[in-house]
Amino acid sequence: MSSAAQSENNKKWLVLATIGLSVFMAMIDSSIVNLTLPTFAREMGVSFAAVQWIVLSYMLTVTTLMLSVGRLADIVGKRPMFVVGLAIFTVASGMCAIEVSLAWLIGWRVVQGVGASVVMALGPAILTEVFPPAERGKALGMIGTTVSAGIVLGPTLGGFILGSLGWGWIFLVNVPLGIIGCIVGARTLPAPVETRGQKFDIAGGVTMFGALLSLLLALTLGQRMGFGAPHILGLFAASVVLGAAFVKIENSVKQPLVQLPLFNNTIFSVNLVSSFLSFIATAGTLILMPFFLQQVLHYGAERTGLLLSVMPIVIGVVAPIAGTLSDKYGVRPITVAGLGVLLLGYLAVSGLTAQSTTLDYILRFLPVGLGLGLFQSPNNSAIMGSVPREHLGIASGLLAVSRTLGQTSGVAIIGALWSARVATHGGTAEGSAAPEAQVSGLHETALVLAGLVAVALLLTLRGTRPRREEIAATT
Repeated sequence: MSSAAQSENNKKWLVLATIGLSVFMAMIDSSIVNLTLPTFAREMGVSFAAVQWIVLSYMLTVTTLMLSVGRLADIVGKRPMFVVGLAIFTVASGMCAIEVSLAWLIGWRVVQGVGASVVMALGPAILTEVFPPAERGKALGMIGTTVSAGIVLGPTLGGFILGSLGWGWIFLVNVPLGIIGCIVGARTLPAPVETRGQKFDIAGGVTMFGALLSLLLALTLGQRMGFGAPHILGLFAASVVLGAAFVKIENSVKQPLVQLPLFNNTIFSVNLVSSFLSFIATAGTLILMPFFLQQVLHYGAERTGLLLSVMPIVIGVVAPIAGTLSDKYGVRPITVAGLGVLLLGYLAVSGLTAQSTTLDYILRFLPVGLGLGLFQSPNNSAIMGSVPREHLGIASGLLAVSRTLGQTSGVAIIGALWSARVATHGGTAEGSAAPEAQVSGLHETALVLAGLVAVALLLTLRGTRPRREEIAATT
């Protein structure tokens, strides 16, 4: 290998490290802050409902901006967008650590979410540019490991920092890492490709922002207020109206925010829907298991936390292996195998009982983590490899939205379904229902999750083709 080729090879791994570090910070920030909400409420003298907006403001900002960020990156270039986004995230992290008021913290969490939306939306797009098709799955799989590490380490690291240093350091740890990421990213990320005459679709961006915000608020607030409440129904209606307006705008403007013809590509659209369904199932699982472990099996918080880490640990181990396999054998067989294993996993979870042991729980959840690990990185590779190079930013943004919207929908829909089934079996609220009622509700809900995965599996089998060159095509 020549020195120039060796230099380029080294550079792409530095790019992967920069993206991985940035995504890790964004992911760990979400899970760490959840742990500190009781501390915020106590030290600031506010209600728990109020401090929840520390989390919600970040999540809403990230999800509503990712599509616009992806399109802007296609226009102005991914390197300047990514570095500026990471810099915004870093500065906002430092400002969040300053104890002024709850409004101050929520405001800077919004700014932090702006930076995080850039990092989370552009990571896959940049890696797709830097890594050849034969290594794309492996690179995306490593990012999957980084995401899993952030989920697993967040509560543990957060507990240590909170107990030893105080809550401000939960945000301050991002600052030196963010500075390093900005410096390395500015030097190693690929230079932007010159684009002329490109304009940002302001009307499309505003309507999509409003549609996503209305939907996310309805799904989030509806869990507390009830999905039949007038305000919640109004938010759902606003989301539908704005969504329809967005489609009309995109069909009429010359340079739309989202190229709707992209969805005519069955590989792109089917794998995007499959991703959305898998994240609904994943989020539904994570919201239900703490209730089962603590209220049915009567495990403590520490033991519960360790068992909840089984799935992300398995995903983190399997994801880069699955990515490498997809590079070698094509994405379709690996994604199909992953969804098949995931389906078996949820069927196994539906067999949990009040007499289940720790080993029984682990054995039933291993295939869930294995299936998700096999599915996610090859599926992401298929999505990113099915679009032209000039649309990588918006494709990456759509992929990120499918993840966050699927997670939010999963928590709301699956949580409401489980509550309803528990109430049907126990005649009382889920928190005070008999263990038998909670187990019955879990059985039925797990079967619904298996049904969602079965739909994703059928879509993947019927809607994708085994020809590897079609999936990996990129220009």
